[in-house]
Amino acid sequence: MEVVAGERAGPAGPSLGGVGTPDGARRRGTALPATRRAVRRRRALLAVLLVAGYVALAVAVLTGSPLVAADLAALRWQPAARWPHLEPLVSTSVLLGQRFVCLLAIGGWLAVRFVRDRDPRPVVVVAVTTLLLNLTVGAAKTAFGRLGPLQLGGDALLPGGAEVFTDGMVFPSGHAANAVAMWGVVAYLARRHRRGAPVLAALVAAGVGASTVYLGTHWVSDVLAGWIAGALVLLALPAVGSLADRVCRRRSAGAPVHAAPSRRTAAALPPLPRPGWARDAA
Repeated sequence: MEVVAGERAGPAGPSLGGVGTPDGARRRGTALPATRRAVRRRRALLAVLLVAGYVALAVAVLTGSPLVAADLAALRWQPAARWPHLEPLVSTSVLLGQRFVCLLAIGGWLAVRFVRDRDPRPVVVVAVTTLLLNLTVGAAKTAFGRLGPLQLGGDALLPGGAEVFTDGMVFPSGHAANAVAMWGVVAYLARRHRRGAPVLAALVAAGVGASTVYLGTHWVSDVLAGWIAGALVLLALPAVGSLADRVCRRRSAGAPVHAAPSRRTAAALPPLPRPGWARDAA
């Protein structure tokens, strides 16, 4: 794990936000504040665009727009009937969007990292990300109450079949949102695969979303909304990282003086390098 050359880690280590230390900031002069403002503006613009897309999808579903007709057209296309040999693979790959499976896999990875690094911040980041997913996606599902093709059966192809405000829970797709946010946070925290991890996370999210349409558990618009919902959670990761820093610094400040640090973090908690896309969102 690297500390940026020439920068000295403080008592609690550099932050997850990757902005370095006060000494490093002073050496950069005014470049750092200007860069941070520009990055924050880009992040705010992206957030506005994502929220606008989310609202547009919600309005389209509620008003029975041509998007609903596109949902029906995709259902009539019957991908499962066209490629039945893909069903075992699709049924397995869709599990990568189930929250329990995600947390089981990511939890094992976090446990190995914690034993190795004694750094609790990644655990805090994943925990807060999961909480945000539960609150935002769960609230939307309950509010819309949309039924999916599998729940509707033969009635799914009838006019008004994709109704809302019932006892359904398919909009937005939880599998799609989970895949984007949970595997996205892994890419955010990955140290040694800064280029490959985001690409792999995006491919997993795309595959999970397509799998739910193939299996008939979601409409296409559900998947689109799920991807956006997961992306909005990812946009909050810099703030979540700052929260993790504060929590762990307070914990470190209250630790006994004689507490022995791990062999890898004897000087300070190390920074967590991030891929370029994550740094741009900071």
